Amino acid sequence: MTQAQPQEMKVNSDLEREVLERYKSGAKAVQPSLCCPTSYDNNYLEILPQEIIDKDYGCGDPTRYVNAGEVVVDLGSGAGKNCYIIAQKVGESGKVIGVDFNDEMLSLSRKYQDAIAEKLGYKNTEFVKGKIQDLSLNLDRVQEWLRAHPIASVEEISGFEATCDRLRREEPLIPDDSVDVVVSNCVLNLVRSQDKKQLFREIYRVLKRGGRAVISDIVCDENPTEEMMNDPELWSGCISGAFREDEFLAMFEEAGFYGVEILTRQVEPWQAIDGIEFRSLTVRAYKGKDGPCLDRNQAVIYKGPWKQVMDDDGHILYRGQRMAVCDKTFQLYGDRHGPYHEDIIPISPYQEIPLEEAKEFDCLRNSVRNPKLTKGADYRVTTDNDGDSCCSPSGCC
Repeated sequence: MTQAQPQEMKVNSDLEREVLERYKSGAKAVQPSLCCPTSYDNNYLEILPQEIIDKDYGCGDPTRYVNAGEVVVDLGSGAGKNCYIIAQKVGESGKVIGVDFNDEMLSLSRKYQDAIAEKLGYKNTEFVKGKIQDLSLNLDRVQEWLRAHPIASVEEISGFEATCDRLRREEPLIPDDSVDVVVSNCVLNLVRSQDKKQLFREIYRVLKRGGRAVISDIVCDENPTEEMMNDPELWSGCISGAFREDEFLAMFEEAGFYGVEILTRQVEPWQAIDGIEFRSLTVRAYKGKDGPCLDRNQAVIYKGPWKQVMDDDGHILYRGQRMAVCDKTFQLYGDRHGPYHEDIIPISPYQEIPLEEAKEFDCLRNSVRNPKLTKGADYRVTTDNDGDSCCSPSGCC
């Protein structure tokens, strides 16, 4: 493994320090330059203190894509505005966990918890300290340990690292497969470039199968210059760490997500620097396409309007054709909470094949499913409509 050079380490340290200090200031006084103008449903803002509204810094509204009863994690929760909006949407049976690294922002978001809970009639919010690229490590617990075991020598660092590993393993901040939705509002770009792949893996890890990520962030149409990348002020201002638009979507796919979709894209750029345009983008992506491929004689018909489409596993669907799919893909396409069901007609077999009897399906092969396989080889039904025309008043038309 290549070790970082001293100059590179200094730059990374400067960037993290600038981000931390700028958002500390943003918790104390309003910083208009940190946000991209965004409109929210005023019905959800009525119970929020003006301080939280004023000191919220975002570039989109991922809160509109959550539902009642869901468990939601907000990465980089800041003043808590998004969390308190979501708290109203998920209701008493749901839960919202805000994750932030900044003590000033955490204090601000926690300041109004009881007051807002009293207005709602229930308390379903929690704000925890952690780095969004390491959702296993509870930094409040780390600080408790450090107060009891201050590090005074290099040798004692190994004990600290062992404690962090134990906390990740035994008391994870956000456990595996525990969350319905992960949201974030203009925070992922603040993570160092070398940590971004780990960040997406962490989002994937904490989501339940069938869960989804809804992320609003700043993207650019060209790569930022090296000078911009090393400018702490531009980094903390959501510029230098911006994802290139196409690479942002590719990061979800690389982490294992499927159904990656652009929900909103700012038409006019938020800022332009040296000809590079920066704008807000909101993306949704789903977890759950992993697993065995078993053949149960199922098929799907793609409605159109495209002549053909290809999904994240390479299945090509031809408009109007009965395409053979495995049971896993059949369930993904038919999930009414997923991204595909509105464009797909599912064709179930007349005689169900139990999973334990199903044979392996080759998902690398795109083939049309013969209707006889779906209906069954012995299907010989003949129907009599007793003279009724399909398009008569009592018919199917």
